Amino acid sequence: MPVAPNDVRPFAALDDVDRAILTELAADGRQPNNALAERVGVAPSTCLTRTRALRECGAIRGFHAEVDPAAVGLPLQALVSVRLTAHERAAVDAFRARSVRLPGVVSVFHVAGAEDYVLHVRAASGDALRDFVLDHLAVDPAVQHTQTSLIFEQARGMG
Repeated sequence: MPVAPNDVRPFAALDDVDRAILTELAADGRQPNNALAERVGVAPSTCLTRTRALRECGAIRGFHAEVDPAAVGLPLQALVSVRLTAHERAAVDAFRARSVRLPGVVSVFHVAGAEDYVLHVRAASGDALRDFVLDHLAVDPAVQHTQTSLIFEQARGMG
């Protein structure tokens, strides 16, 4: 059963083998079980059992392919900071629920500071990005202010 995003259940029960599996999968989620087992120093059957358990407890949230946005016609990326007009839980939760379904939204981050959310957005062009902000955010009564920062380059970290 997957863990809910706000579940604060600690992963203290994970041992060194579990953490090694997670580290290896974060670096290359496509490696076959036999190679993963060899890298972490356990039998393939043990590795498979541990990986399944890590998925079931929510330590592994899923697997995905990292696709070049330009290959799917969305070469422009931006971070759109959003300040909400109200901060009651219902308003905040409703904005999050709406924003993750908006076209072009890759990720939604609820952040501390002057802004409440940062949306990672992909768009086909500058015009499409402008339209996204105007059509989906500026007209939202829950949104007080937005600020858009273009992403010139993205590099993935090891964490």
